[in-house]
Amino acid sequence: MTATHKPLGSLSVSPLSLGGNVFGWTADEAESFAVLDAYVAGGGNFIDTADVYSAWVPGNKGGESETVIGNWLASRRNRSEVVIATKVGAHPDLKGLAPATIKSAVDASLTRLRTDYIDLYYTHYDDESVEVPEFLTALDDLVRAGKVREIAASNISAQRLEESLACSTREGLARYVALQPHYNLVSRDTYEGELADMAARHGLAAMPYYALASGFLTGKYRPGTQVDSARSGGALKYVDTDRGRRVLQALDTIAGTHQAEPATIALAWLAAQPTVAAPIASARTVSQLPALLAVSELTLTDAELTLLTEASA
Repeated sequence: MTATHKPLGSLSVSPLSLGGNVFGWTADEAESFAVLDAYVAGGGNFIDTADVYSAWVPGNKGGESETVIGNWLASRRNRSEVVIATKVGAHPDLKGLAPATIKSAVDASLTRLRTDYIDLYYTHYDDESVEVPEFLTALDDLVRAGKVREIAASNISAQRLEESLACSTREGLARYVALQPHYNLVSRDTYEGELADMAARHGLAAMPYYALASGFLTGKYRPGTQVDSARSGGALKYVDTDRGRRVLQALDTIAGTHQAEPATIALAWLAAQPTVAAPIASARTVSQLPALLAVSELTLTDAELTLLTEASA
């Protein structure tokens, strides 16, 4: 990865964020360490996780991904060299954004991550039962205490985002610097429009999750093809759709031109969209990483961007 890092509030991040949702789930600690090592060796510095990862796995409680990352940080002694993003609000034992919940959750995350600060702290889901000034004051307290450097939002409506930004300005509280929306070539409706316009207007950076549509945009999932993956259910829903077929055809065409993987092309389209700073993609094995890291070295032409945009409409 050779591209220049991008500013994110006071932070500087690489153009691909490594998703940590697989750590402690489909990748055990040894496999996770190998992926993390290869990602950093390839120029990446931006690791995304959440306190809830991976509570959905039988036998897990949530926090497994943070624990793996924390053990890796302690082993490699490289905390100052990487940007760690995690989230609050969805852990089974700490749901919502009540101030007391936020304060308990951040301490639990810091313990698992084996660090005394989190670079980027997301509200994982909005909690409309809590007034905006309440949870923003709690987040501001964390910033002032040095436990969190920057704050961001995931899964939030344009209305609540606008209210939050206005409150931060009015009250002098910590301000969201970024969004993590569900956004990719086959899922554009959630982000494009009001949310993206607001991000542009307020200077917020977007880090799209499900950037590869649970693996569909790698090109592995085709009609009649069986893929052995715990995440295949999320990808298969796109296989027999008109949009899915059009997008794969466009990806194949452009990938052939660049001698690149479809995943790289899909990430390059995302990276070229206004407000997007760093798409998030996960890798279960080291062999999956090169196609992801290559996004920093590939620039699509205007014609290629248009082809993909039209195919995914």
